[in-house]
Amino acid sequence: MIYFDNAATSYPKPEIVYTSMDTFYRTMGANPGRSGHRMAVTVEREIENTRKVIADFLAIKDPNRFAFTFNATDAINMGIKGLLKAGDHAITSYLEHNAVSRALNGLAQDNKITVTKVKNSSDGFINPDDVKNAITPKTRLIVLTHATNVLGTIQPIKEIGLIARERDIVFMVDAAQTTGVCEIDVNECNIDMLAFTGHKAPFGPTGTGGLYVHERIKLRPWREGGTGFEPASLTQPEEMPFLLESGTPNTVGIVGLKAGIEYVISKGTHTIRAHEQKLIQKIINALQNDERFILYGTKDVSRKVGILSINIKGYTAAEAGAILDQSFTIAVRPGLHCAPFVHQQMGTYPDGTIRISPGFFNTEEEIDTLISALNDIANETIH
Repeated sequence: MIYFDNAATSYPKPEIVYTSMDTFYRTMGANPGRSGHRMAVTVEREIENTRKVIADFLAIKDPNRFAFTFNATDAINMGIKGLLKAGDHAITSYLEHNAVSRALNGLAQDNKITVTKVKNSSDGFINPDDVKNAITPKTRLIVLTHATNVLGTIQPIKEIGLIARERDIVFMVDAAQTTGVCEIDVNECNIDMLAFTGHKAPFGPTGTGGLYVHERIKLRPWREGGTGFEPASLTQPEEMPFLLESGTPNTVGIVGLKAGIEYVISKGTHTIRAHEQKLIQKIINALQNDERFILYGTKDVSRKVGILSINIKGYTAAEAGAILDQSFTIAVRPGLHCAPFVHQQMGTYPDGTIRISPGFFNTEEEIDTLISALNDIANETIH
């Protein structure tokens, strides 16, 4: 199998991720923070070390402002539903994943909040002025993707973060597609909340992720229960990260996430992204002047992460994706990619597109194989 579905989850993982998780479960599989024995203390230390690694990676000044979550969706719901109250107004965009869109829509349907979606350009970018013009006296939150999971286009979060901070509006960023391939500084970009997942570019396992919360933000807890901190209290601790970390954590996953992020640090995000850009550029060069193919979003790879959405004329995305899988053993992701509003903007709704997302472990030879397969399908040589 040639795997080009890294925007969904990265595969394979670096070998150190597999070995770290295996060693952990074989030697220190206790419950952290709930016991005083040496194995439990060792596990707690591993979790806190991971927290510090992630904090340094994202330029978070206080590691305790970062809470572990089960994925980006979990983190986004923690932030949105822990912040917004009845009467608040939120600004988002048509580029968002359903993790953002559904969380906001659910609150809006309950008549608790109002939501404004700003449009994007035809090549997939948000204009900061449109965000500024959407602000009302009741605007409490601006929540935007850093890079769309359909087009890969990187949004101007630094400019939008400054707008939000100047108006004392909370700015939340969905960094599911950028953490691990883009340099992110939460302070430089005036980010108040940042959500990410561990199983994509950070090379961690599924079931891992996190939410950064600026010290000026106070959230309501997303879940309540045991934290190993203030066990006699009948209410959730107000201190971060205990406020958001109830229940037994995914200890083995957190250890794997640490190994993945340390691998990214050792290689450098610039190196990883440059490799993915080179592979995407090779596909664009081969297809962009061929009338049998439709390419969506900007063709400027310097403004993208490693994601390209295309369609083949004469085929639905599902048909082409199935042929790539069954006849060529190539994995891509056809459909709407849990982001229907993007496709409505592009005119690809309801069939969607073929999303190609190479990763750090893909090769140029594999890209050549993909291009050959796409040509065969476009030539109607396979049915």
